[in-house]
Amino acid sequence: MYPCPLFKKGCGGCPLLALPYPGQLQKKQAHVQKLLGGFGPVRPILGMADPWHYRNKAVSTFAAGPGRSLRSGIYAQGTHKVVPVEACLLHHPALDEAIAAVRTAAAACRYEPFNEDTRTGLLRHVLVRHSRAAGEVLVCLVTATPELPGSRAFVAKLRQLCPQVSTVVQNINPRHSSAVLGSAEKILYGRGCIQDSLCGVRFQVSASSFYQVNPVQTELLYNQVIAAAALTGAETLLDAYCGVGTIGLSCAGRARHVLGVEVNRSAVQCAVQNARLNGIRNARFVCADAGKAMLDLAASGQRPDVVILDPPRAGSTPEFLTALDALAPRRAVYVSCEPATQRRDLEFLVQRGWHVEHIQPVDLFPHTEHVESIVQITRM
Repeated sequence: MYPCPLFKKGCGGCPLLALPYPGQLQKKQAHVQKLLGGFGPVRPILGMADPWHYRNKAVSTFAAGPGRSLRSGIYAQGTHKVVPVEACLLHHPALDEAIAAVRTAAAACRYEPFNEDTRTGLLRHVLVRHSRAAGEVLVCLVTATPELPGSRAFVAKLRQLCPQVSTVVQNINPRHSSAVLGSAEKILYGRGCIQDSLCGVRFQVSASSFYQVNPVQTELLYNQVIAAAALTGAETLLDAYCGVGTIGLSCAGRARHVLGVEVNRSAVQCAVQNARLNGIRNARFVCADAGKAMLDLAASGQRPDVVILDPPRAGSTPEFLTALDALAPRRAVYVSCEPATQRRDLEFLVQRGWHVEHIQPVDLFPHTEHVESIVQITRM
């Protein structure tokens, strides 16, 4: 008996759901040990005490139901057929409550779902985010066109059904692509963002912000990163691939100075705003290629004591790793969501005299195949 009725209907969101959670942790531990154990000691994986309802973000896709009713859910694995989802074992319950309220309010306003084949209709998706710290919910309604008739009535009905909704945003996505969000948006109600906190640091979170979806395990992950960085308050820290500054700002209270580098300009702007929000004055963020920025630092004789790198799933690049080697910090902390590409990058560094001190797996996404790993590396 599976705990979720969608497991055999092609949802595909929880491929490990049939395996009891202790078995999932063993599987992930063995995976990291196989890939990275040759570099150094692999510590026991850090799992969740309660591996359910951990997600603070959800996306639901609209489709036509029986009798022209409005339904929403997730694409069946490998298809564009929408499997209706009323509740998900991974979502915080506030997310499912908000999505249900959106469906009811949208149906009351007679909004039609977008049809990918005929390119007609209005509603494409709804993206919802929940703040564990404030209890707020952000609703982002993704439409195919800018017009949203009766938007005030929609917002009023939505908030009546779900008072936790503190802001409503309309995102316009006319493109013929699988991307959920478009580039234009309108704030229909509230501030257009919600506020959450990690490791005692507050963050503004918008519909398009990159923000970890499991706040409980993210705090655990960041605390492990801080421990691996071995900060005493005297260090200069370089946060490469810094995004909106979540790791760097979480470390700022334990470092003398933090420099965050990120190639995405909007993410850098968010990082600067988050530093101001918290009154953090020893953190600076720049928009630049991280590898080039490190080479510039090395050429100018500046040498951070610690580098934290958290690259995308594809891993880092030879150019970045060469720059890291040239910069020669006392230690680096490599955070990865894909141990296979992390292994490739560690081979590159080990060949150049770096040493892996330890490897710490963290289960950030229970019931999925994904596993995070934190590696502390030093110069030989």
